[in-house]
Amino acid sequence: MNAIDIRNKFLKFFESKGHTIIPSAPLIPENDPSVLFTTAGMQPLVPYLLGEKHPEGTRLADYQKCVRTVDIDEVGDNRHLTYFEMLGNWSLGDYFKEESIKMSYEFLTKELEIPTEKLSVTVFAGDDDAPRDEESAKIWKEVGMPNDHIYYFGKDDNWWIAGEEGPCGPDTEMFYDTGKEPCSENCNPSCDCGKYVEIWNNVFMEYYKQHDGTYTKLKQKNVDTGLGLERINMLLQGKQTPYDTEIFAPIMAKIQELSKKDNLQSTRIVAEHLRSSIMIICDGGRPSNVDRGYVLRRLIRRMTRHLNKLQINLDELPKLIDLNIENLKDMYPSLETNKETIKQVIVEEKDKFMKTLANGEKEFFKAITRLQNENKNKLDGQTVFKLYDTYGFPPEVTKDLARRTRNFYRYARI
Repeated sequence: MNAIDIRNKFLKFFESKGHTIIPSAPLIPENDPSVLFTTAGMQPLVPYLLGEKHPEGTRLADYQKCVRTVDIDEVGDNRHLTYFEMLGNWSLGDYFKEESIKMSYEFLTKELEIPTEKLSVTVFAGDDDAPRDEESAKIWKEVGMPNDHIYYFGKDDNWWIAGEEGPCGPDTEMFYDTGKEPCSENCNPSCDCGKYVEIWNNVFMEYYKQHDGTYTKLKQKNVDTGLGLERINMLLQGKQTPYDTEIFAPIMAKIQELSKKDNLQSTRIVAEHLRSSIMIICDGGRPSNVDRGYVLRRLIRRMTRHLNKLQINLDELPKLIDLNIENLKDMYPSLETNKETIKQVIVEEKDKFMKTLANGEKEFFKAITRLQNENKNKLDGQTVFKLYDTYGFPPEVTKDLARRTRNFYRYARI
């Protein structure tokens, strides 16, 4: 089973349960200046979660393209992604906890054929704002979840809200047991040891968090769920990382073939940032110095730096784009339509960055010469900032050069 199979199973299953399948919203939010990108399936649905009537009814499902920027610097490890796809189903004042949990359990155990013993769930432990969610725990027991696979946690783990203000509520989360040995006697789904991997989150959205931190009840009770496609695809295939699945395998193999350096982290960064950039550009994003354009510029430039680290000829970049689009076009047909634009934008930004690097490197060595003449062997923060602010030379590149330059091993943080 691959990612497309899982997506299709999900949509078909929820369609059979009376849900209307709605299209994915664009990555560039429409009429929402409060966010840079669409970060979750519920984001375009907020007006309907607050009571406005959706033209397609009260039961909806979709796959949603998402970009989250908080983990860009973590990309390169075994799990963080900037772009990902979220499968979701919603009840807008229709069903609530019982039907939601029963449908999720049925999909996981019947459609995806995950044994119950591989699953654990968490529910909200309760606090002054909302009661302990004994109802969800009772439903989980009724469908067949063993008592010792049900855990209670507080707001940090089992309460969901997008931002500081807005619709929110307790959630129940589903975890897949990878089979790893427990990290301790108290190992449980809240651990970050890798034994338990969160796969699905059902939010029971019945509250609204006000700006002053207080909670009020919504006009209607909603269900908002999110199932990460790349993550469940990885687990069902028994892979260690998303980069080992068919989504990334062809581009990973090509990068490794072209590379003159063996650097798994850089290989993953190139593969992930290239896919993320392609998806953002396809939905209308363009590089710039502000907001979402800056995020795209940062992705392309970080990818370019790691192509250099791998000693891959940058003339190979159009071929890598072609390969990525060919691999992903069945999932996202619009990539093929926009292929030439995607290539043009990425290559032009790469060329601009290479000029920036060349000019910035000259200024870097001028600064080094000046400091050496002053018998100094440490870059000061003012110099590092000037290289970035005046010449666009990234501080992380300055840091790399300083480490490789004789007597300039120390680096001033800015």
